[in-house]
Amino acid sequence: MTTRILLSTTSYQDTPGPHHELLGSQSFEIVRERGPLPESTMLNLSGEFDAFLCGDDVISRSVIEKSLPRLRVISKYGIGLDKIDVAYATEQKLPVLNTPGVNHTTVAEHTFGLLLSLSKKIQENATDVIAGKWQAGWKKPVGHEILGKTMGIIGMGRIGKEVATRARAFGMNVIAFDPYFDEEFASRHEVTRCSSMDEVLTKANVVSLHCFLDENTRGMINAEKIAEMQNDVIVLNCARGELVQSDDMVAALESGKAAGYGADVLDQEPPPENHKLFETPNCIITSHIASRTFESVERQALRATHNLINFLNDDPDYIQANQF
Repeated sequence: MTTRILLSTTSYQDTPGPHHELLGSQSFEIVRERGPLPESTMLNLSGEFDAFLCGDDVISRSVIEKSLPRLRVISKYGIGLDKIDVAYATEQKLPVLNTPGVNHTTVAEHTFGLLLSLSKKIQENATDVIAGKWQAGWKKPVGHEILGKTMGIIGMGRIGKEVATRARAFGMNVIAFDPYFDEEFASRHEVTRCSSMDEVLTKANVVSLHCFLDENTRGMINAEKIAEMQNDVIVLNCARGELVQSDDMVAALESGKAAGYGADVLDQEPPPENHKLFETPNCIITSHIASRTFESVERQALRATHNLINFLNDDPDYIQANQF
């Protein structure tokens, strides 16, 4: 029987590179869909595949149940596994593979792109210039320097560390919280350890989120926590949209409590046309592209493809996120 692979990540499909040749070198039958796919679509597709090479598609317990016993492996293009019912996959001894360590540089760069655009009013000004507002006597927007400001990082994994080193290069003070804090890294890069997330929130001018989404972090930035933050705080989210309560962030931006919100993720992707954040002042939303560079896509795609091929060929060189 031919091995059938469901390929649903659009970054993988849309970006040229050696991952296409690597996947094509196998005798797989590849079925291509354009994700992220909702549970309903995954249920319609499930049951006839040996493997998923997926992005942020919803792979729920129901999807896994319908996919077994044929489904042998889930190879995630990326790091975050919150869209996959990993606990049930583990219970069923279904391997879930992922690609840590491949996109931290590009996500950190994107984080700073959002920060600079918000603090310097770059997007706002560029839009006004295109609209013809640059006339004699025009009252131009005034931005802020980030030099000397305090960057607060929640989650000091690979991406959080990359953000920290860039913040130091910009002359920012850096504070951070992570339950698994790397003291050696912090000492080397002059990062101050905070005892809690709340300490970060009360002391930072910029709060940057770099933690996984789970039952403990869902909605962690809400009205109560925003009230603890400094006035004119900028919040950056290149992790998961569900970390932030959108209604509460809208209220903070409209009231002026927050000076800006820059996010590459939303609580619903793709979002509805009338998503509340789209019409909110001092808010920049990008379409989950922080890790979508030619360099990063190649690294992620090659690792995800090697994971898949090696697992199916009984080669131990693959990265498995769940253990059983």
